[in-house]
Amino acid sequence: MAARARRARPQREERRYLPGIADIRICGDEATIRKVLDVLDAEFRTTTAQKYSGGQRAYLQLDTGCTDPDAD
Repeated sequence: MAARARRARPQREERRYLPGIADIRICGDEATIRKVLDVLDAEFRTTTAQKYSGGQRAYLQLDTGCTDPDAD
């Protein structure tokens, strides 16, 4: 069987990060992702996780600079 030719990857812009902000991607079944999100949410300020791939992955941002509970 002949090997398939690889497509060239598109050029990506360099990502910029904010100090103290972590971009996190979690992969697992829905129950595992929920448990990890619950633990992170208890310790840090996080954005709402955006689920994709049928709930098998989630992406969120976490603020490591402020661990105070959100007053809202």
